[in-house]
Amino acid sequence: MSKQKNDQVTETKKETEHTSILQSIRKRTALLVGIVGLALVIFILQSLLGSGASIFGGGDQMSVGKINGKNIDRNDFVSRVENQLNQLRQQKQTQDIDDATKGQVVDYVWQQYVADLVVKPQYNKVGITVGEDEIYDKVVANPVQSVIQQLSDQKTGQINPQFARPDGSLDLAKWKQAVQSLPAEQEYALKQMEDNVKQMRYAEKYASLIKKGLYTTTAEAKAMFKEQNTKADISFVVKRFDAVGDSAVKISDADIQKYYSDNTYQFFNPETTRKIEYVAFNVVPSAEDLASIQKEATETATNFKGKTIKEDSAYIQQESENGAVTIQSFTKKTMIVRDSSIFTSPIGSVFGPYNEGAYFKVYKLQAVNSVADSCRIRHILIGTVDPQTQQPKRSLEQAKKQADSLITLIKEKKVTFDTLVKTVSDDGGSKDKGGDYGWFDENKGFVEPFKNAGLMGVKGNISAVQTQFGYHIIEVLDVSKTRHNSYKVAQIFKLIAPSDETNQKIFATANEFAGKNNKAELFDKAVKEQKLIPRVSDNLKEGERQIPGLDNPKELMKWVYSANKGEVAVFSFNDKHVVAKLVAIKNKGTLPLEDVKIEVTAKAIQQKKAEQFLTEFKNAGTSVEQIAAKLALEVKKQQGLTFASHNIEGLGHDDILMGTVAGTKKGATSKAIVGDNGVFVVAVNNVMEGSLTQDFKMQKMQSEQAIGGRSDYEVFNALKDKAEIEDHKSKIE
Repeated sequence: MSKQKNDQVTETKKETEHTSILQSIRKRTALLVGIVGLALVIFILQSLLGSGASIFGGGDQMSVGKINGKNIDRNDFVSRVENQLNQLRQQKQTQDIDDATKGQVVDYVWQQYVADLVVKPQYNKVGITVGEDEIYDKVVANPVQSVIQQLSDQKTGQINPQFARPDGSLDLAKWKQAVQSLPAEQEYALKQMEDNVKQMRYAEKYASLIKKGLYTTTAEAKAMFKEQNTKADISFVVKRFDAVGDSAVKISDADIQKYYSDNTYQFFNPETTRKIEYVAFNVVPSAEDLASIQKEATETATNFKGKTIKEDSAYIQQESENGAVTIQSFTKKTMIVRDSSIFTSPIGSVFGPYNEGAYFKVYKLQAVNSVADSCRIRHILIGTVDPQTQQPKRSLEQAKKQADSLITLIKEKKVTFDTLVKTVSDDGGSKDKGGDYGWFDENKGFVEPFKNAGLMGVKGNISAVQTQFGYHIIEVLDVSKTRHNSYKVAQIFKLIAPSDETNQKIFATANEFAGKNNKAELFDKAVKEQKLIPRVSDNLKEGERQIPGLDNPKELMKWVYSANKGEVAVFSFNDKHVVAKLVAIKNKGTLPLEDVKIEVTAKAIQQKKAEQFLTEFKNAGTSVEQIAAKLALEVKKQQGLTFASHNIEGLGHDDILMGTVAGTKKGATSKAIVGDNGVFVVAVNNVMEGSLTQDFKMQKMQSEQAIGGRSDYEVFNALKDKAEIEDHKSKIE
């Protein structure tokens, strides 16, 4: 793409602009943008994944896994992760990277390995290419959505003003100019963007190639049409498996072993997983903790009464949880203070503390104002930050001085408000509207000073109002005739949390439980005797980062994949201590009988029932009515049953019965057959075939869409099985 650049553009001003442009691009083209840019690849790979080296612990392992027969070298893996982390540190200008982000980095690097060793070789085999002209088109000339996202503000979703038209859409001319005039030292960020789009195009082409190779024949479409348009009237008799209790069926160990040996395919485990059972000792405030916090909140309320309105903010910041300063306005309908006397109390009155679940709350009435129900204003923003570069533009004092000067010019009619909106205002969102945001009420999401200038103002008034954005020159265009009182309330939050002493006591209880019940049998017995509620997490994959109910289970998951079956251990979380037992180790492959004995036993019992029921049906007669009468069962009927259906009224889902109906001629009765729900005999009383069409294009299209929708998953699942991926990166994370 170097041919697209104009190396002659070297003016200092443009270099400065380009630096700011690249700062916005770079924020989105490092690791996290790589993930966004490779969104399609990673979406496809999700089924595949199934699932100094400062973030790595010790260990002798030299491999973090295996992909397509290739061992992933630990040192190489660590090096790649550290390179990504260093980019993040540079981007964020900090050495502190939180655990969640580190986990994302590790996953991202692993996904790169999978893409390189499993997916990308497929591109070469089928001859897929992505040329420079194509990349230029997708990145610059006609940017794809992932590029547009990288040129947008992550919070608002709006295109960066440097690249935007007045209507907020991407200005291609500005974007092309930025790319063509890019300083050499800033080309790396653009190169990353290009690489991401290139990989996305490879994935799109590969997926498209697969889908175009799938089709439905006319014969298949015809069969589909018949299924959807053929109906049958049936009557059937069924003896359900649940009609006889499992305890009434006697089976031996030999029966269980035989069922397992005859049906091992049913017990194949496609990937390694673990199963745990655990009990939680929740860390909750004690009665003493509650009393102590309430006492502190009461003292806070008393001191709050002695503070002036000017002193309130500093006091709230000092006393409230996390230093949050919360001052809000309410109407009588929206008031959150539970004491109705607040509407008649003098300014400065304090209410509470109230126990409101997570917090004790203290409230202070700071003001009562008469406000219009709605108003309409227009404004000019004299901002402290440049809306184009997001760099400091002027101080708050300079903004106020300029605002005051402009108000004087407006009032002296030396300049019009409309002119200043277009030439001076730093609010791009309202420039095209003359600074007018239309009618609004106090529920509008504007900052309080901005809203209040209109709702508490007088029509025609022009004033300068300070907000977090700078100074606004606000003209009140109109106010409603109806008004109401607005109650300004300051709030202090006291977190209701357990003390360290309480936490230690609960941990001691959990630790004692784990120590006394450190074997599976002891654990099970203690849970039952103490009437604890055990929770189960099954199919846990190595490196799992989320377990429902457990926040950041990293240490627990490390233990799960290093412990022996039946081991017990205790783990601490933010709000609980957990004692866990490793219930099962399910390695990839056919599971041993002992690991699936409960399931095998249930199936063996069902098989015994089926054999018994078949004998009963054989001795009861040949017709549905004879069998029903002899076995005291009910004859069930269904009219107009579509062959494409899967559900039978009064029985539920039973594909075997449906297949029997489709394969039985009109007027015939089936033999006794073992179905999904029990043993049945079905009589097909009538068959109504729909008129065959000569054109099966609709059926073909529907079938091909359904197949195409599954193609990504199915193909890459096959690649996964062939690659035999082993993922052990969590052991060194």
